[in-house]
Amino acid sequence: MVDDACDVDSNRIHLLDDDTISKIAAGEVIERPASAVKELLDNSIDAGATEIKVEIEGSGVKRIAVRDNGHGMSHMDASMAFKKHATSKLTSIDDLELVRTLGFRGEALSSMAAVAKVILITRRGWDVAGTKVMVDSNGVESVSEVGAPTGTTVEVADLFHSTPARRKYLKSSRTELAHITEFVTNYAIAHPDISFTLLNEGKVVLRSPATNNMFDNIVHIHGAEVARLLVSVVWENDLVKISGYISKPELSRSGSDLQSFYINGRSITSKAISNAIRLGYYTLLPKGRYPAAFLKLEIDPRIVDVNVHPRKTEVRLSHEKEIMEAVTAAVENALSSNHLVPEIKVKYKPSPVQKVLYEHKSEEETKLQNKAQDKVYLGSRVLEEPTPYHPPPKDTERRLKASARLQSRLESSSREEESAFVADDVKVMGQFGDLYVIAEVEKKLLLIDQHAAHERVMYERVMDSRDMGWQELLNPVTLELNPKERVILEEFIPYLEEVGFSISEFGPDTYVVTTVPTIFGRMESPDVVHDIVSDLLSVGRIKDDTEIYDHVFSTMACRAAIKAGAVCNKEQMADLIRQLKKCKNPYTCPHGRPTMLSFTREELDRMFKRTG
Repeated sequence: MVDDACDVDSNRIHLLDDDTISKIAAGEVIERPASAVKELLDNSIDAGATEIKVEIEGSGVKRIAVRDNGHGMSHMDASMAFKKHATSKLTSIDDLELVRTLGFRGEALSSMAAVAKVILITRRGWDVAGTKVMVDSNGVESVSEVGAPTGTTVEVADLFHSTPARRKYLKSSRTELAHITEFVTNYAIAHPDISFTLLNEGKVVLRSPATNNMFDNIVHIHGAEVARLLVSVVWENDLVKISGYISKPELSRSGSDLQSFYINGRSITSKAISNAIRLGYYTLLPKGRYPAAFLKLEIDPRIVDVNVHPRKTEVRLSHEKEIMEAVTAAVENALSSNHLVPEIKVKYKPSPVQKVLYEHKSEEETKLQNKAQDKVYLGSRVLEEPTPYHPPPKDTERRLKASARLQSRLESSSREEESAFVADDVKVMGQFGDLYVIAEVEKKLLLIDQHAAHERVMYERVMDSRDMGWQELLNPVTLELNPKERVILEEFIPYLEEVGFSISEFGPDTYVVTTVPTIFGRMESPDVVHDIVSDLLSVGRIKDDTEIYDHVFSTMACRAAIKAGAVCNKEQMADLIRQLKKCKNPYTCPHGRPTMLSFTREELDRMFKRTG
């Protein structure tokens, strides 16, 4: 009798075949077209290239080509390059502790070949002929001699053809191109000694010349308006050497899309560094805002673990706490030494004021400002600092009337039953902190966030009436965008135009806005257009039309709603409550934050420890 444990037919564990193993491993390294571009850029930089050209077709799925003028490979090395874990950068595990090259695993080319068709053409400067290798998921098709310039070209075609499920989960073509653009942009800033060019369908998306200066590349890629608001960061201790640039408090985004970090030349993502930078600003930035930051950290390779993830965009640091404290200290030092918050009081004008102080400026500061602005202020520096500002009552009244008009326009159409939150039963008692409405309803204490509440009102009105009309700006607004922002904006333009924006190209890096939706009323400050576009661009990843519309509408609602810090009278507070009553969901803003909180008498008694 055979024991069940020896019954081969009942065993469920088995070894995967080599082809399946290769495709699984490739999925860890090559998640999307941008992953392939990153791996090829790593190889080009490690090869000593001074010129790198990236060509994209079909958002990178149809074709990716990366050409460089680096050292090139011998015939034997080119033949070996597609074997798993074949690398010239490591010889043993001990080398990982001192690795300074961007690539080191020997997985990139073999992973690409597992999920795409790859052609490699390479030649060293002293070789008479180059080598051409053709590979796909079945292995090496051919190896032959070919005429070629010095350097290496890798073409990746029909990406994920052997794993169609992965193709299905890619984002829109614009989003995938935005990821590629972000990688190339980060590399161009980290390696200013290399000229980078990115082409999409033959059209230039980014062209960054070799400048040997990080600041010059920031100016070239992100524009003078961003560069004008940067300050230099220089810091060093026993653990880390920090250099680069951060923005003055007046330049911030709702996301971290204007932040790039590099450790020993490697572009990385790090929430810890981003948080450490934010801590350095302390109260100079409002909650939820992120400054621009382009920082290089030089750290002893022995305390940097680059072998955390196959994508190599994450690292693990020994002494991380001390290094993050150094980042915070570097930011604090840079901000404090640039006199960002002068003590100026302007009492005669209760509106936002730009103040100009003339102050002696160092030679280094003069050089930075001249590069960004191409202007010299007679050896002095212009400091800009807005005074504390509260929206005037007319602004609050205008915003409330705009939402009321939209509501009245929709009154005739059938609507769902009003919420249980009944405005007639609400007794308005006052306002706290120029933000919270204090009221009483059904023997409960009610606190209403005026901005979140009006944001909900505006959101539902915009959702119900997409065709809300438009108004022409007397002074068109120009937007200077970086390459990634331009790619993303192109995806948003049709949706923005449908709700009343008119946006068109006005140069290679600039767009002009000539009309905006009437939801904003009279545009007293066209800067709101900058804020709206900036908020839209900070998201970047959009799945489908529904999500795009939702994001556009919620952003518009946020910008059109009455502001935190706006002083409201009781009539305005009651009007806001009446409008909130008519919402289908009056309890949260479009972003999910509560619009109101209530406390019963019993709950208050417990809080005050009342027993009787």
